Order: sequence, then structure tokens, then C-alpha cells
Amino acid sequence: MAVTSRIPGLRDHSVEDRRRLVAEHAEVAADDLAVLDPVRGLGLDQADHLIENVVGAIAVPVGVATNFIVNGRDRLVPMATEEPSVVAAASNAARMARGQGGFHTSNTGSVMIAQVQLVDVVDPHGARARILEAGPEIMTLADAQDPLLASLGGGMRGVDARVLGTRLGDQVIVHLTVDVRDAMGANAVNTMAEAVAPRLAELAGGRPLLRILSNKAELRLTRARAVFDAELLGGPGVVDGIVLASAFAEADPYRAATHNKGIMNGVTAVVLATGNDTRAVEAGCHSHAVRDGRYSALSRFEKDADGNLAGSIELPLAVGLVGGATRAHPVARAALAILGIETATELADVIASVGLAQNLAACRALATEGIQRGHMTLHARTIAASAGALPHEVTAVAGRLVADGRIRVEHAEQVLRELRAS
Repeated sequence: MAVTSRIPGLRDHSVEDRRRLVAEHAEVAADDLAVLDPVRGLGLDQADHLIENVVGAIAVPVGVATNFIVNGRDRLVPMATEEPSVVAAASNAARMARGQGGFHTSNTGSVMIAQVQLVDVVDPHGARARILEAGPEIMTLADAQDPLLASLGGGMRGVDARVLGTRLGDQVIVHLTVDVRDAMGANAVNTMAEAVAPRLAELAGGRPLLRILSNKAELRLTRARAVFDAELLGGPGVVDGIVLASAFAEADPYRAATHNKGIMNGVTAVVLATGNDTRAVEAGCHSHAVRDGRYSALSRFEKDADGNLAGSIELPLAVGLVGGATRAHPVARAALAILGIETATELADVIASVGLAQNLAACRALATEGIQRGHMTLHARTIAASAGALPHEVTAVAGRLVADGRIRVEHAEQVLRELRAS
């Protein structure tokens, strides 16, 4: 079977059968996905090596989004999230883009920025000039800290310096730009910053203070675009409504905050599933949303010449395939196996595409029936389970909750009692 992300009716199967189907469609061994069972996933011994003072672990549901085509390749996408409707919404949006070729992406590369703060500098502008003159020396010193990275085609790309006015006077801030290849990059750039800081301080005639990467990953951008079929969306009126909603989010920071949260529902779920740093990605994305001086939407939706909906998004995505939990966490390894990607750039392509799909789904719901109808229908299943419904009872209880318009635990308990009595 060729790899395909099209698995109609996946939700109707048992958990075990879904896992088997995902393994078959992703062309991975079923045993490689066995760790997705919490009993066989992250053990306490492994957890104890990931963070400090371990006392246990918390499980987050991992679902698989279907229907994604990214740059011509089908991708089944693992998503770790506790929020109902996220996986289903992303899958449905990807289905609407599938007939139009799916998602297409472009990237600026895997370049990260490390900052070295220099204080107590007598002549900050002169210090800046001296540091820039010594750029080749600084680059050589930094590259010596990670010969493997350089051998893989990564390493230093440049040195910059600026004089920053603060409430405590001028400081000299040095930027090291580093191509980190398939790593998230924090350890590599932090090591380089630490190594060159003494020499930078000597050149500046001051002392180094902070030496750390910036999560404002503006040199590591991923862009995704897709065309969503107008008929599948619900017709021209729905397309117009989504375009108007997009304009609202672009112009108003109050709306943009929630609009972007919808994007991050998809982005963060894939970042978490693959063992990457959710906080770093979220910080980078939200800082990018204010790059023009005003917080705005990270995506844009327009009507194309054929009347379909054209969506685009640009995100800074500092994600990797090597180091950290990406390799140490067994579930993260399984998620990467399902994705079938080979580079960090490919992972970023998928993440940006999921963010755009998730955003489209939310905007469509808001512009038509309202967000609550679909969201609460799925939420009702969670409430039913919370009330004690067994797997074969969940659908019936959830359906009654929606019909009654009372999606609360106490009502679910009452419905469950009535169901069992009958």
C-alpha cells in the first residue's frame, strides 16, 4: 500500500484498529506504534531522565489528522491535545484543500539567533565597530564549539552588533546567526554564545552578562498556502464570510489573539506530539504577530479568481529532529515515524500546514454556525465519559446531551442512569 493520508471513517474504528490502520497507511511497523499505548509509552525511568524531581507522568491524547497533502506528499499527522474538535477540524479542512493540491510551503532556512549582552562599555559605538571588524575571528571561535554541526553544512552565518538604549544606559548587543540544520538549536547556539562572550567583552572593553538564544526566530520562517474548495466550504457566501472574518483579525488585536490561538491549537499539538519545545514555538509565533508594531493575524484568507478560498500563513518554527525529547521520548519517536519526515524543514512544513488548516476550520465555523455547535458536539463525548459512560454508551449519551442543549456532567449522569434503566 502506498502512503496515503486519506482514511475515511477512521473515527468509527476502535483505538486498536485505528492504530493498525495508521501503521498500514503510513507504511510503518505496527510494533513501532505500540508505545502509543500509555501502558507501553513513557515509563518512569525514562521520565526521570527528562526532567528533575519526577513523581509521575501525565498523559495527553494523541490523535492522527488525516487528508493532508504537503508539497505533493501525503502525511498522516500525529497531534497531542486535550481539546475536542481540534484533530477532526484539521482533518476536515485538509480534505477541503486536497482536491486543489493540498498545501504548498517555502522556508527561509534553519537559522537561529544567539544574543550576547555586553554592559559597562565606555564607548558603545566604538565597541560595536571593533566587534564587527573581528567578525571572522568570532565566527571561527564559535564554529570550533560544534565541529559536527559545521561538518553537516551548518554553523555560523554571521555576526552583528547594535547599541541598545535602555533605562540604565546604553548596552552593546551582539547577535550570532547560526544554521542549526535539523536541530531545534538551543544547545548549539547557547554553547557558542558562552564561548565567544569573553572575547566579545575584551573587544568591547566591558563585561558580558546574558548569553542565550532568542526565541524570536525571524530567520527561521515557514510559509504555507492552500486553496480550499468553495463548494466544500459551503458556497460563495461562506467564502465571503471567512474573508471578512480574516480582515477583522488582521485589523483588531482583540480578535487576532483568539484567531492566532486557533492556529496554535494545531501548531502546538504537532509540536508536542513530536517532542519539540511548545513554549519556544509559541513565543516565536506570537512575537511574529507583532512584527509590524501591532498585534495582528498570522494568516490571511482571500477569494481567488475561481471563487475558491486562498489561505496563507507565515510562522517562525524552531523545531528539530535531533536532541532533547524528540529522540528521548518514545511517543515522539513514534509520531515522527508516522509522519515519515527526514528533515526539520519537512516537519516545519507540516506544522505550518496544520496551523493553516486548523485556522480555516475555526474561521469557517465562526462565519457559519458559530463555534459552539461543532465544538460542543465533540465536547459532549468528553462529558459523557466523565460521567462514567462506557465506550459503547458514549455516543448515545452525547447525542442526548446535544439534543437537550445541556452539556453538563450532572445531566450526563442522569441520562446515563435512564439509558441503563431502559
